[in-house]
Amino acid sequence: MAITVATVPSLKKFARSLMAAGVCVAAGTASIGASAQTSIALGMSGWTGFAPLSLADKAGIFKKNGLDVELKMIPQKDRHLALASGAIQCAATTVETHVSWNANGVPITQIFQMDKSYGADGLAVRNDVKTFADLKGKAIGVDAPGTAPYFGLAWMLNKNGMTLKDVKVVTLAPQASAQAFVAGQNDAAMTYEPYLSTVRANPAAGKILATTLDYPMVMDTVGCAPTWLKTNAKAAQALTDSYFEALEMIKADPAKANEIMGSAVKQDGAAFAKSSAYLRWQDKAANQKFFAGELTQFMKESVPILLEAGVIRKAPDDLAVTFDASYIK
Repeated sequence: MAITVATVPSLKKFARSLMAAGVCVAAGTASIGASAQTSIALGMSGWTGFAPLSLADKAGIFKKNGLDVELKMIPQKDRHLALASGAIQCAATTVETHVSWNANGVPITQIFQMDKSYGADGLAVRNDVKTFADLKGKAIGVDAPGTAPYFGLAWMLNKNGMTLKDVKVVTLAPQASAQAFVAGQNDAAMTYEPYLSTVRANPAAGKILATTLDYPMVMDTVGCAPTWLKTNAKAAQALTDSYFEALEMIKADPAKANEIMGSAVKQDGAAFAKSSAYLRWQDKAANQKFFAGELTQFMKESVPILLEAGVIRKAPDDLAVTFDASYIK
């Protein structure tokens, strides 16, 4: 008689064990596949406009969309170095910074817009300063070349017939610049929220001469390394979608969202809500309008000022390669 699994109880038991093990292995494999996530390291700062990224992280939106995102707090002046070295794949920064990185040999492709500043960036001055002309020869605390505050100061001076050579630049990070100004150091400070509110809360120290309400030139986008985008288009799309989902959460439950976003910069929800009132996060419709023409126009306007300020030595060869609007369609 031929020996079969059916006729030998021990073999039947063994077969069942193998089958069970096979099912477990298959289930385990499926589980691993389902939980597999694309890792992304994204460089950013505590700037209020970037807060929806922190929300997407802490609220589990990234994870839900198949991403394992590490948000790395890297000073703006160093973010391009992290990108060039491969320490990060994507970065949040201002539009003109994307222009300067590309011009200086660190390619990055903008894939979605995050925010526009509506008074969230500003120049604080002593109370006796009436006009920009009064700042000639004065000491101004401002972040390093290649940062948004540095460009913002150069832009404001340019629009008033001046250059950075007309003032005395004191290199200080945005938070330190605001704190030093309130403590009585320097004649002026170029900074942004939430640190600009430090000045707003101390009127005896000085006043705000101008903000992005007067000079609308601070707008932020997220960009990624072109080589990474080529092989990770789905992850880039998930990153973009996660940002828009975070905006929906802010709209649906602002109190909870503000608490989460505020915690990332050591503010309570109420304080964060006040600082975020000075900017506008950009939804998909706003993104589509921005990428349709406004982005290119602003980049063109930024190039002469970046050249004058010495941030770049030559204009980018082709501004069209610095962004990809396919992710916000």
